[in-house]
Amino acid sequence: MTTPHASSPAQRSILCVVGARPNFMKMAPIITALNGLRSKPLVRLLHTGQHYDVAMNHQYFDALGIPSPDINLEVGSATQAVQTADIMRKFEPVLDEYKPAAVLVVGDVNSTIACALVATKKGIPVIHVEAGLRSFDRAMPEEVNRVLTDQISDLLFTTEESGKENLLREGIAAERIHFVGNVMIDTLRNNLARAVPVSKIVADADRPHFMEGHTHHALLTLHRPSNVDDPAVLRPLLETAVRVSERLPLIFPVHPRTRGVIEKSGLAELLNTPRVLLLPPMGYLEMLGLMQGARVVLTDSGGVQEETTALGVPCITLRHNTERPITVHEGTNTIAGTDPETILQVFEDIMRSGGKSGRIPEYWDGKAAVRIAETIEKWMENGFQC
Repeated sequence: MTTPHASSPAQRSILCVVGARPNFMKMAPIITALNGLRSKPLVRLLHTGQHYDVAMNHQYFDALGIPSPDINLEVGSATQAVQTADIMRKFEPVLDEYKPAAVLVVGDVNSTIACALVATKKGIPVIHVEAGLRSFDRAMPEEVNRVLTDQISDLLFTTEESGKENLLREGIAAERIHFVGNVMIDTLRNNLARAVPVSKIVADADRPHFMEGHTHHALLTLHRPSNVDDPAVLRPLLETAVRVSERLPLIFPVHPRTRGVIEKSGLAELLNTPRVLLLPPMGYLEMLGLMQGARVVLTDSGGVQEETTALGVPCITLRHNTERPITVHEGTNTIAGTDPETILQVFEDIMRSGGKSGRIPEYWDGKAAVRIAETIEKWMENGFQC
């Protein structure tokens, strides 16, 4: 267990790290909850700049009410190794200057492991929110980030019971693990009434007749390298999406990584159909509206698997595994892999039966961030001992 060496105000300071858009949704309720503690810890927000689209960052920060970052490392895009190293190099002087009592990281992006590693080597305790999730696929960069971050964290917060089982199996002491629920769902519940209607999104795209004859749509998101970097893998997924669109109008907000491969590989013509609506990356409230109004969601995103379970919307995961098994066992998610016929079979089953009804998992009640903040407060008052 790492114990901070700083004195007085620094002993109550927490440096919260975000780097990519999924982190923003997780951090928003945590900052609010920390700021509401009676002990009034000094909370600072650092943005590594891992996702560097200025417009999108502002769109998410403004929509979620996140304060402007106190520090921005502005690392930008690079290879996995270069980006991780750049974050580490720029993060160390920040720790020297601000001397936080603890560093709080969320999720599984490069910023998560990079900042956790620098902090722990400097003797600063690390708090990991969304610990213990495992896909058991080490080919995923996120899986490596998750496993390593958990090993060096002092306080670990899990979203589902399987997270604790994974951590115990990997040798993490039970007293360091706290099952608190899912902060992504805190953000979803807090913003559901503000979700942008699908009708407005379609109208803004200048496709007023896109939904004609339909009250619902299919939603597609694709961004994982294993699905989009190789055109030979991406092509059949896009062809499958077009076949889905023959039953339901399909909306596809295209991730920049995916768009680049589509354009370079000449796959754009596949999607040139009036039944498919291509959109730029959407803000949080727009994506929330698109998920809420969908008949079915096809995705390779872990966060979308969770959000569709919370919304009760059937989800087809275009991967062979998931680090969020509760969305399958208790929620609305079905793992279909990347075989077109399997995906279409799951889709047709949903169209016939309505899909899994699912249930809301334990502690996905909108209060996860409060449980996290209260646990951190007790931990700090106890001299950073679990």
